[in-house]
Amino acid sequence: MRTIYLFIAILAATAAGCSSKPQQTDVQQAAAAITDTGFARYIQTLASDSFEGRKPFTPGEDKTIHYLEQQFKQLGLQPGNGGSYFQDVPMVDIFSKPAGALVVKGKTGSVTLNYPDDYVAATRRVQDEVSVNNSPLVFAGYGIIAPEYNWNDYAGLDVKGKTVVVMVNDPGFNDSTLFRGKNMTYYGRWTYKFEEAARQGATGLMIIHDTKPASYPWGVIRSGWTGSKLYLQAEDNNMSRAVMEGWMTTDAAKKLFQLAGKPDSLLQQAGRKGFKPVELGITTSLVIHNTIKKSVSHNVLAVWPGDSKKDEYLIYSAHWDHLGVGEKVNGDSIYNGAGDNATGTAALLEMAAAFTKLKKKPARSVLFAAVTAEEQGLLGSEYYATHPVVPVKKTVADINIDVLQPFGKMKDIVVIGYGQSELDDYAQQAAAQQGRVIRQDPDPAAGHYFRSDHFNFAKVGIPALYTENGQQSVAHGEEWGKQQLEEYNKNRYHAPGDEFKADWDMTGIVQDAQLLFNVGYRLTNETSFPQWKPGSEFKAVRERQ
Repeated sequence: MRTIYLFIAILAATAAGCSSKPQQTDVQQAAAAITDTGFARYIQTLASDSFEGRKPFTPGEDKTIHYLEQQFKQLGLQPGNGGSYFQDVPMVDIFSKPAGALVVKGKTGSVTLNYPDDYVAATRRVQDEVSVNNSPLVFAGYGIIAPEYNWNDYAGLDVKGKTVVVMVNDPGFNDSTLFRGKNMTYYGRWTYKFEEAARQGATGLMIIHDTKPASYPWGVIRSGWTGSKLYLQAEDNNMSRAVMEGWMTTDAAKKLFQLAGKPDSLLQQAGRKGFKPVELGITTSLVIHNTIKKSVSHNVLAVWPGDSKKDEYLIYSAHWDHLGVGEKVNGDSIYNGAGDNATGTAALLEMAAAFTKLKKKPARSVLFAAVTAEEQGLLGSEYYATHPVVPVKKTVADINIDVLQPFGKMKDIVVIGYGQSELDDYAQQAAAQQGRVIRQDPDPAAGHYFRSDHFNFAKVGIPALYTENGQQSVAHGEEWGKQQLEEYNKNRYHAPGDEFKADWDMTGIVQDAQLLFNVGYRLTNETSFPQWKPGSEFKAVRERQ
């Protein structure tokens, strides 16, 4: 009898000991399905030489999209576009080549700008040849019309037939009292400037490059504008766009001012309230020859259906594409894009796997969108945002993943565009659960919020969260973390050196993916929608839906 009592006591003590241990919740168990081995498997495949750098319109695209389709199927996700995992994205590939130098003529002489050392130029118009003939040049400051900031660089100006010269970024870069200070608005983004010039009826637009406000050197412009460029197909063959779109160096712009008899101080004056556009009294002509190819690329869409609110959707997005095969660097011509963005694409698959591990399905559905042609101007996400497979007003939010760095665990995580929406608060709480903190964008003037796919979701009013790698390394400190980012940007970003390495420390990648999974899990089980914060340029768009 004593033996029986003793056995019962031992069982009771064992049970008490077990119950004192913290039990993993359903979401914690699901998040544990996100692993470094899973990431390594996906990244190693997507970034392999056999995928040829994953450029749209190449055999690399075919391999990539069918690989993703296969993986989503194996995970049990449903097709995201009716009965298909693919969404066709009609695009046109245009290789624009100026016929020669850009010659600018004035009353006292002329200035010759050499391609591509002094200027680059292209056209979106789907024509074999376009020309600019004796087009008068006008300096229009930043080329911005922003009623909410009481700013209009085109006030009283008729630019039809003219070529407009403008500055990069927005006035807040040099004057913290204007716009949002160092936090670049969309008005500072070069894509906006081309769009606004077209709305104003300009024949051409040339942006003056300056490394600091642009956040990248002239070499980035040169390499990006001397090859072919992809654009979305348009019914009007982009005839509504300016004939010529391009850039010139600051030195080239100063030569134009000198020819026009205008002071360089115009560049500073343009950042002050009340600045008026200046007719330069000089003209330019240019012929651009085009090689054109129309084709169709593809977004890959997969759905994990929800339960009680399955008609409401959370989107996870990441671009699958990279730069393909290009100029050789150290004997290597394949731009594998392991970090950019095989890591983000792998994260979609890892987080999809985590959602399938939940014992109880989320209330809302989850759409995983691997989009095309981010490297060509965010084209795949733009097409989705303007041709959504689920209603925008039923889309709760977008969580975008673009480059997860293999630097190990971090004490912080960067939220790009901090202050835009309530998603910042979701990220902050998820970070706190990991014992981490949120860091705001260390370089807000670079306009990173407008440089990845989440931006196109924001443009149509969908709150969008985009995080980047932290800098405070748990193992090595903050200075080491900064050095790793600098090394990546200098030597591997958009270069053949962005390759998968077997010795990558992916514990931080897993950590970030689990954080974003936790944010998404919360969003899929709430009854409310996250909102844009006051002052966001996207708030009014959402409220009109």
